[in-house]
Amino acid sequence: MATFIGQLIGFVVIVLIMMKYVVPPVRKLMAERQAEVLAELEESATAAKRLTDADLFRTQRVEEGRLEASHIIDEAASDSIRITEQLRIQGGVEAERIAVQGEQQVLLMRSQLVRELRGELGAEALGRAGEIVRAYVADPVELAGTVDRFLDELEEMAPAPLAPEVGRTDLRPASRDAQAAVVASFNELVVPLAVGELSQFAAELAAVYTLLVQEPVLARHLGEAGGTEAAKQELLRRLLASQVGTVALAVLGTAVTARWSASSDFVDCVQYLARLGLLERAAREHQVDEVAEQLFRFGRVLAAQPRLTSLLSDYQESTSGRVELLDSILAADSGVNHTTKALLAQTVDLLHGGRADEAVLELAQLAVARRGEIVAEVSAAADLTDAQRLRLTELLKRIYHHPVSVHQVIDPRLLGGLAVTVGDEVIDGTLSSRLATAAMKLPN
Repeated sequence: MATFIGQLIGFVVIVLIMMKYVVPPVRKLMAERQAEVLAELEESATAAKRLTDADLFRTQRVEEGRLEASHIIDEAASDSIRITEQLRIQGGVEAERIAVQGEQQVLLMRSQLVRELRGELGAEALGRAGEIVRAYVADPVELAGTVDRFLDELEEMAPAPLAPEVGRTDLRPASRDAQAAVVASFNELVVPLAVGELSQFAAELAAVYTLLVQEPVLARHLGEAGGTEAAKQELLRRLLASQVGTVALAVLGTAVTARWSASSDFVDCVQYLARLGLLERAAREHQVDEVAEQLFRFGRVLAAQPRLTSLLSDYQESTSGRVELLDSILAADSGVNHTTKALLAQTVDLLHGGRADEAVLELAQLAVARRGEIVAEVSAAADLTDAQRLRLTELLKRIYHHPVSVHQVIDPRLLGGLAVTVGDEVIDGTLSSRLATAAMKLPN
């Protein structure tokens, strides 16, 4: 009994201890656990609701996607039809363009081929024609016939423009009239002069020309249109009375009182008078024809030797050196007379930057003009007969209404016919020029 009571009391104590120390924490733990379960249940419900909402949203998006896909498929089908039609149209246009371009290319290639064939055939024909012409003109009779046919054509040209003026043709009217007045004074004043005095006159005028070139201010004062004649005459006397003779001073007096378009024309007229002095000496000695021929011959030498022309024209070299070179060249030709030598030396001395070949040609033309003729330079493949030369001279006289001096140049490269040069006018009837013209007309 006591044992039972003891066990009961122990049990009660244990129960009390458990009720005090074990049950409250367990209850608290269970309450917390219950709260956690309730929270989890609420979260589960919330998650279930979210899942339901997500399923609904997914269903809606799937349906919208299906509709969008249907629209895209419909648009793609429509676009494919449209693009196919556009491509078909563009393909047709491109095919037409390619066809037209191909046709144009074919036509271009055909035209180019035809042009090349024509060029080749033309060149071959021209080469063959040249051979035939050369063989043809190898016969002197046939060669002379080409000259006669040119003369026939030349005869049909008459009447033609009037003759070019003697001397410079580029002068304006005032200077042209002034030069004519000065030349008239020269022709009158030099009548009583002897041959030696004419040489002195030419030397004096050449020195005055050099002075005027070196002193442009003086040239401008003497040649200008303004100013009184008395003042210019007085200036001329003060400067040159002790340096030149009375005839030279008188001719210069006429020049300074004339009305010039430009002072440079006055200076050129002084050089012109210096040349006239020597040409008048040649006329007194009956050597004008010989001098003119020798001047033309020397001009052809200069044309054939550009290096010699360059040396004689080199203004950087001293005048004395260039004149010495000229003298050494002329010394080799014993047939050149003293007037020709003097004229050439004067020309080289007075170049002052000009070209020797042009100056000599101008001098030769002046020599011919002094005897009342104009110069015709005739180029031919062979020498003209006397009858042909006479006929040509008469025809040129009819065309230019002026006596003509014919100077012939032989050039076998011309093949046949003639080329006539009068001043700046050229009448080219050579066979070589006609072949060259035909060659220029061939297709490129």
